Formats: sequence, C-alpha cells, structure tokens
Amino acid sequence: MYSSPFPEENDNAHASSITLMDEKERSLECYIEHSLSVDGQEYFLLLPVDSPVEIFAWQGEDDEEEAILVEDDEIIEQIFTTAQAVLSEQNLVLKNTAYALTVSGELPPVEESELFTLEIEDEGEDLEPEQLQLLASFYHDEQEYAIYTPLDPLLFFARISKSGKAELLSPDEFRQVQPLLEEHLFNEVE
Repeated sequence: MYSSPFPEENDNAHASSITLMDEKERSLECYIEHSLSVDGQEYFLLLPVDSPVEIFAWQGEDDEEEAILVEDDEIIEQIFTTAQAVLSEQNLVLKNTAYALTVSGELPPVEESELFTLEIEDEGEDLEPEQLQLLASFYHDEQEYAIYTPLDPLLFFARISKSGKAELLSPDEFRQVQPLLEEHLFNEVE
C-alpha cells in the first residue's frame, strides 16, 4: 500500500510511509527516506518504522564459539514466544514482520561492552563488518540464542507496482538502478 505523499502530522520528521508485504502477507511499515523517478518509474529508499533485530544461535565451545544467524521460519516460530518475553522485560515488543524481525519501543543506550562485530563474507568479497548491539539472550531447548539490533540502519529499495503496491526490488533490478540511486543520494548529500 502506498500512502499519501503529503507529510503526516506526527512526532517523526519523516514525511510519509509505505507498507511492504511479503508472500506470507506479513507487513513491514517503512518511512520513505528518499524517492527517485527514473523513466517514469518511482523508486523508494525505505527505513523500517520499528528497529530491526536479528537472532543468532551460539554454537561451539567457549573458546571457539560461533554465532549463526537464525533464518529458518520454523525455528523462529519455536523460539518467538521466549524471545518476546525476554524483550518485554526491556519494554520492547518483538514483531514477526515482513523481511525482518522488528521491535517497537525505546532501545537501550549503546554500550561498548554489548557490541558484537559480525564479519560478513560474500563469495570472496569482503564486506564491511556489521556492528550489532546485544538486546537480550536466552535459552530454548538447551540452545543459547542472542537478539541483536544493527547499529547501521536497515534500508530497503522498493518501487510501486502497476497494481499500486510497494514491492522490493529484485537483486537484478537493484543492480540496474543502483548507480542512479547512488548518484541521486550522493547529489543530495553534497
């Protein structure tokens, strides 16, 4: 769904929002950070309204522990209630939203001791390490899990389909418009 391009009156400085839907009909409410029209097609840079979180399972021995991102929907379903309960102790509400788990509520201040750096490798390419802030940890069936939120914003690129719904760009579409988006955003920063 695409909402009005006119600013909404709320406490946020963001003008308007778009709701992304996934194939399971889950929604993700996003602020429109930037929009760009290319050859009559409107593209949007979106920032989720709520804070994204990632759940990791810790595996291995103490000195060789490794954090494995939990992406399996079945496992997320099994641990969701427990994760929700531990986050509610911090007045955070865990939501199973489209494309990413999110929490609503005020995140705790960033503490250096609670940061985790995730080294990401992508087919031989070294990507920038991602800094994550620990929000909570818990056990489920003797497996240790930890819930983190990225320090860098999670951004989505979308377009409005012919049916009027917001759709995420496919990797191929993103590669095609990425230079235009970067040029547009870079020009705005200058």
